[in-house]
Amino acid sequence: MADRRELKAQDAGQLYISITGLRLKGPWHALRFWRYAAPAMRQARQAPGNLQATAKTIASVHHTLSVWESKAAMRAFLYAGAHKRAIEAFPTIATGKTFGFESRQVPTWDEVHRLWQEYGRDYS
Repeated sequence: MADRRELKAQDAGQLYISITGLRLKGPWHALRFWRYAAPAMRQARQAPGNLQATAKTIASVHHTLSVWESKAAMRAFLYAGAHKRAIEAFPTIATGKTFGFESRQVPTWDEVHRLWQEYGRDYS
């Protein structure tokens, strides 16, 4: 994975990278999607151990990229609060995949989409 940015706070250690990509089941789900996605993103950005949380739509896929100090920190966030409510709601709103891995570098958005396509596992 070439051309990745590094987070200076974690130069010496491994980061846990989490990628999610969701495609709405139809345009009528957009309002409901954002009703859950926005609070979940706020929660991620404030979660202990989170170093970065960003989102970008690529080829009609709503991606999130979050960078964590550890997999344990990400897992503590995963099933709590607004993110838990989003997880519960999204199967009726969207289809998609997730992919998580350890790395010393943060992938670029081009890499995020490619990794998601190649390695993502179905979201359920």
